Amino acid sequence: MIVSLHYTQREIEVAMRTLVRSGFELLHRFAYNAILETDCEYTILRNKGNKMYKNLFVVGLLCCCGAVLGCVSAKGAGNTVCAAEKTAVLTPEARLASLKPEEALSAAAFEEKVTGAGGSVSFAFGSERSFAQCHASTLVETADGKIITAWFGGTAEKNPDVGIWYSVFDGSEWTAPVAIAKVEETAHWNPVLFKDEKDVIHLFFKVGVDVPRWSTWWMSSADNGKTWSEPLVLVPGDVGGRGPVKNKAIILSDGRWCAPASTEEGKWDSFVDFSSDGGKSWQRSMDFPLDRRKFKGKGTIQPTLWESAPGHIHALLRSTCGAILRSDSTDNGVTWCDTYDTGMPNNNSGLDLIQLEDGRLLLVLNPVGVNWGARTPLSLAVSSDNGGSWSILAHLEDAPQDTEFEFSYPAIVKTAKGVAISYTYKRDRVRCWQIPLEAL
Repeated sequence: MIVSLHYTQREIEVAMRTLVRSGFELLHRFAYNAILETDCEYTILRNKGNKMYKNLFVVGLLCCCGAVLGCVSAKGAGNTVCAAEKTAVLTPEARLASLKPEEALSAAAFEEKVTGAGGSVSFAFGSERSFAQCHASTLVETADGKIITAWFGGTAEKNPDVGIWYSVFDGSEWTAPVAIAKVEETAHWNPVLFKDEKDVIHLFFKVGVDVPRWSTWWMSSADNGKTWSEPLVLVPGDVGGRGPVKNKAIILSDGRWCAPASTEEGKWDSFVDFSSDGGKSWQRSMDFPLDRRKFKGKGTIQPTLWESAPGHIHALLRSTCGAILRSDSTDNGVTWCDTYDTGMPNNNSGLDLIQLEDGRLLLVLNPVGVNWGARTPLSLAVSSDNGGSWSILAHLEDAPQDTEFEFSYPAIVKTAKGVAISYTYKRDRVRCWQIPLEAL
C-alpha cells in the first residue's frame, strides 16, 4: 500500500514527537487524517509489495506504544491540556447570549464616554485618496506617542493594483495616505504592524494572486516610521504564507517573537511561527489539532494570541463553524491542545485581542454566530478569567445586520494611555478609536 501523505519532514518529526508527549488522542488524529480522510486531499494507492510502507506500518505500531506510554506519563508531566471542553452545539442566539449583549453600551454612548475621557474616534483618511477600496487595517503606537495604521488598498481585493498604504496620527490629525509597499504587480494583502522590544517597528504583508500562493514580505523602521528598509522576503522559498497572517505577533516571556499564522489550501489550518533572532529566521509550530469530524467546514485561520503565564500561550481562532475556537499550549508552544469551542459566536471574519496589565483580555469581534454572517455589529468584549467567559463591554459599530454595511477585520494594540483599535469601515475607510484606560 502506497500512501501519499503530503507531509514535510518537519511535520513528520513534529508529529512523532507530539505522539510521545501527548498520547493516543493525537496519534488517532494523525492516523485518521493521513489514512482515512480521503476527502481531505490525501491520495491512497495500492501496492502491497512496497517495502517502505511496510516499514512505515511497523513504525506506526511502535508509535502507538509510545503514545500509550505518553498518555500515562502526561498526567504528571504538565503536558498541554485544554482549559475546557465545550463541544455542545449552540444556536447563534445562545452564543450571543453568552456575551451578555444587554449590558453593552451602544456605539454612540461609548463614543461619548471615550471622548469625554480624552480619547478620540476618527477616520484615518477622508474621501481624497488614490484607491477605491481598502481592508485589513493594522496599527501600532510609536515610541514618540504617534499612531501608525496601515491597510491594503486598490480597485478591489485581489486586484493586481492593490498595495500597502499607511497614515500617521500625531494626536490631532492624520497624514495623507502614502503607498509604502508594492513589490510586484500582483495583489498585496493583510499588513501587520509590530513593535519589538527595541522600539523598532516591523511591517509584514502578503503578496500573491491568492492565499495558497502567498509569500510573506517584511520591512522595518528604526525612526518611528519616518523611513523604512527595503522589503525582503520573510522566509525564502515560502509559499502559503509564514509569519503573522493578519494579527500582530507577541513577545513571549522567554524573549521569542510568536506570530499567529495560518494556511488556506483546500482546508484551513492555524499555527504559530517563532523567531529567536529578531525575525531573521523562523521556526513553524505544529498545526493546532482540529477534529474535523466535530467541527464542520474548512477549519480555522487568523489566530490572535496571548501569554497568560511563562510558557502558557493561548490562541482564539476565526472558524467556519459559526464559533470562535481556541487552542492552548503549556510548554512554550511545542505542543497545542485539541482545538475546542469557546461558546462565543464567529461569523467567519477576523478578530483580535490584547491583554491589559491588570490581566483583563479585550477582544474585538463581530458577535454573529453564522458562517459568513453579517459583519455588523462590531463589538468590544472583555474577560477577567483568562478567556473562560466573556461579556460585551460596548459596541464600536451597531448598524443592524440587514444593512449592507461592513465593519470588520479589527486590530487592537496597547498604548501609553490605554488601547487603540482600527477596522474596515464599509470597505472604503479605516476608522480608529483611541480609548483611555479610564473608559474601560
